[in-house]
Amino acid sequence: MIYSIDVRIEAPVRDTEVTDRVADAVRNAFPDAEPVHEDGRLVAEAHTLDAFSDVLHEQEILDTARRVFLRNSADDGFSFSLKKQAAFEGVVNFAVGEPDELGEIDVEVRVREPDVESFVDYVAPETDEGRPVDPAREYGDRFDPDEDDY
Repeated sequence: MIYSIDVRIEAPVRDTEVTDRVADAVRNAFPDAEPVHEDGRLVAEAHTLDAFSDVLHEQEILDTARRVFLRNSADDGFSFSLKKQAAFEGVVNFAVGEPDELGEIDVEVRVREPDVESFVDYVAPETDEGRPVDPAREYGDRFDPDEDDY
């Protein structure tokens, strides 16, 4: 699938945290992003969620991801938050309920092409007994957008 997205990632860095560890957490979840320290937080951008989608497939949490994405969607995109400690360990754990005292990794995905629902289908396809139904991409397929497009 050809798509065009902008991903903005923000993570607070508390005084008790090591900035490099928070940056590692962001890069573990989004290897195509390069976090920059700004005013007590790390900010990064990416233009693909393929590596993130691979982790969702590996952890077999496509249904959970899909629910989170669709629950937090709008006409132009969707958002979600991840637990920093889990991301540091290379695990996707969606932040729901009470906020973590150290803050979460907040992610906003702006979808320009195709529509939001089709992109969610691509990243976290519907499943039947844990297996993707009609996946738009195969696990491990990578689409690397041309940097000149951004």
